[in-house]
Amino acid sequence: MSVRRVALLTAGGFAPCLSSAVGGLIGRYSEIAPEVEIIAYQHGYWGLLQGKYVTVSDEVREKAGILHEFGGSPIGNSRVKLTNAEDCVERGLVQEGENPLEVAANQLKADGVDVLHTIGGDDTNTTAADLAAFLKDNGYDLTVVGLPKTIDNDVVPIKQSLGAWSAAEQASVFAQNVIGEHRSGPRMLIVHEVMGRACGWLTAASALKYRQWLDTLDFVPEIGLSRERWEIHGLYVPEQSIDLDAEATRLKAVMDEVGNVNIFLSEGAGVPEIVKEIEESGGEVARDPFGHVRLDDINPGQWFAKQFAERIGAEKVMVQKSGYFSRSARANAQDLRLIKSMTDYAVECAFKGEAGVIGHDEEDGGRLKSIAFPRIAGHKPFDIETPWYTRTLSEIGQA
Repeated sequence: MSVRRVALLTAGGFAPCLSSAVGGLIGRYSEIAPEVEIIAYQHGYWGLLQGKYVTVSDEVREKAGILHEFGGSPIGNSRVKLTNAEDCVERGLVQEGENPLEVAANQLKADGVDVLHTIGGDDTNTTAADLAAFLKDNGYDLTVVGLPKTIDNDVVPIKQSLGAWSAAEQASVFAQNVIGEHRSGPRMLIVHEVMGRACGWLTAASALKYRQWLDTLDFVPEIGLSRERWEIHGLYVPEQSIDLDAEATRLKAVMDEVGNVNIFLSEGAGVPEIVKEIEESGGEVARDPFGHVRLDDINPGQWFAKQFAERIGAEKVMVQKSGYFSRSARANAQDLRLIKSMTDYAVECAFKGEAGVIGHDEEDGGRLKSIAFPRIAGHKPFDIETPWYTRTLSEIGQA
């Protein structure tokens, strides 16, 4: 396939891979096809709809490696759903009566784009799938090649999403400091709320990383510095039902014996119960353009803290969220290797005209390939029978 101009965009929430993935794509094109022009739409589909982009200059190409040293996204993100015309009109991105998919397709054509690289999670890539289908149905000769970004690690059928390993590591670092607060008062309850709307992988992996850190430490229990006080006492994910009464009884025993309780909570755990409580009391639950509950508005961590605090006799309660801390971090070494392999393969697929999302296909023996857009879906549940997870629950006394 002849490739003259390539466009990049990053969309959805941040993850510790966006800057590096942009740098990886720019670097790879510069290595094997420096004649290919590269543009980057600003703030994802928001910029595409408005034709707002920057051209990647020779100076940027020479410095592409610097992007691996940063988190966030140098080209900006947003949450825009191209099939939600009403929202796009309200935000001034398209005119009344316009089809956002058609506007985006026409913009790509006007900009002379041959290949569009989308870097995002399930929403970004399913939106890319809608765009790819529209382009095909309307005779636009353009290839869309996506990269899977999400700290939730919940894109079907991709084994490992970019940025998830780094986010788990950073959530552990966050917890290492927050849980140090457990002696700031007697009978302390600490709730560490971790991102994960519908999938508990990040919460579970963060807990694993945190406990691996504990394993490296020496303690001085004689003066009060004990493993038991730094331990995780409760670990809750959306895929697992929570018996609040039974857990309160168990955690009260921990509080009575140890003097504090530390909880790792996925922000998606218990959301149906919280939403039901709000709506039954006459309240309204805010949702984003994709129809997702705005979790910051309903505050799952505060809700769980309220459920447990009185029952376990907590005198002081602290709820801390690691989401923005971990998702905006730079990629770690493990993710950098994954990003390198995926960006290189994405460029290869671009030249072959193979549309899809790059990833290790769990339904094809874990082979790295371009996975057809119709097979991409979000909210892959975390397998709560995963051996390291069941072992973790057993070791903290929650099994």
